[in-house]
Amino acid sequence: MSLSTALHGALSGLSAAGRASGVVSENIANALTPGYAKRSIILSSNSEVSPGVRVLGIQRQANPGIISSRRQADAEFSNANPLASFQTRFASAVGDPTDTDSITARLAAFDSSLISASSRPDSAQRLDDVAIKANDLVNLINNASDTVQKMRSEADRKISIQVERLNKALSDVEDLNVRITALEAGNAPTAALLDQRQVLIDEINNIAPVNVVERNYGQVALYTIGGAVLLDGQAATLEFTPVNTIVPEMTLTSGGLSGLTLNGNPIRTDSLRGALRGGSLSAQFEIRDELGVEAQAELDSVARDLIERFEDPALDPTLSPGDPGLFTDNGNAFDPLTEIGLSARLRVNPDADPEQGGESWRLRDGLGAVAPGPSGDARFLQSLQSVLETARVPGSGNFGTGALTASEISGALVSSAAQAEAVSDQRLVFSSASLTEMKNAELSQGVDSDEELSQLILIEQAYAANARMLQVVDELMETLLRL
Repeated sequence: MSLSTALHGALSGLSAAGRASGVVSENIANALTPGYAKRSIILSSNSEVSPGVRVLGIQRQANPGIISSRRQADAEFSNANPLASFQTRFASAVGDPTDTDSITARLAAFDSSLISASSRPDSAQRLDDVAIKANDLVNLINNASDTVQKMRSEADRKISIQVERLNKALSDVEDLNVRITALEAGNAPTAALLDQRQVLIDEINNIAPVNVVERNYGQVALYTIGGAVLLDGQAATLEFTPVNTIVPEMTLTSGGLSGLTLNGNPIRTDSLRGALRGGSLSAQFEIRDELGVEAQAELDSVARDLIERFEDPALDPTLSPGDPGLFTDNGNAFDPLTEIGLSARLRVNPDADPEQGGESWRLRDGLGAVAPGPSGDARFLQSLQSVLETARVPGSGNFGTGALTASEISGALVSSAAQAEAVSDQRLVFSSASLTEMKNAELSQGVDSDEELSQLILIEQAYAANARMLQVVDELMETLLRL
């Protein structure tokens, strides 16, 4: 080997060791950086004419299979989390079956107040307590309805925010595709841009789960699991129009709420066949258009049952046909055509409610009575109490076709809410555990600090060896020059 050959080999070794140490230090520095993939230096021996080592490039190591599985777990968790939150808040609004402040508990308290007043119909305090307990029941149902509409309104605002985020992320990925293509054409490194693109695709995937398809020149295309094209060369544009406040009558079907368009074309948003189903955006649409509507309908059914039970003309001879009973639709009799939102409008008849300027003695003598009757007559109070225990077929709601008492209907609502909460929590726990496992699997393929430090020691040794080689060549050159 000539001295020039040895010199060239040592210099190439020093250069390669310097590049390798830079790669290792970058790996260690970004061990916890989201989206960062481990880099490895690719080396090759030089030709026989010019011995030494040659740096072929820096390789970004990422396992597409693990990333895809982690993204699926990410999307499932992003979908399950808001749905579980909705079910928890709704179950809290109607009360736990064992809760002393649930719909069933307040109905039982109202029933007990009627029994107590029947034993002492002359007691104004006990009659007032009936009105108080009736209002307590009504207020809880009103508040539950308000909670549902508040959650629907929140979902509508979140849809708007997520659509904006999705459009921005898609535009950024399109821009990165172009930049990556340009760098690859010039044989420049693209690893940093690939990291950025992975972070953006992860964000898109959380909102709307996507399949990533590799294209030529380093570009990617994004398709949702529902078949929508979000990016293939050019980014798609989604449009959505939020509203300020949602009331029960406002639904997607009625036209009161905005749907979603993709490049100007309406797309489905339901949880089963929606084009963007499976992520956080789909969950918000499900809350606004499915779960919220269903919960409101169940509350309206309970309110309807209460009104119809006490609106029976045979119950109170002091009322004329069409007059409202003890429970009313904002002071009016029930109209089946306006059932939507009934639970928000449910009120105690003002004629028997001292809080609204009425007289509680009408709970004893009849809601239409113009003057107090015999103070010891408890027959009307007993009739009111027996109405609650009368089994009747609900006029609406998913309570089956069998006859149920008032407590059985309210109990079915509360139990259904508790069961839905338990199922959604179970799904959330499962998706959270799956996400944790997939993140751990991805991290195991990432930067191992111990391994990188071991590699750095080998690089140091190689650097020292090549430096020693240069020193020896230098000494040999000096010896030659002294001859």
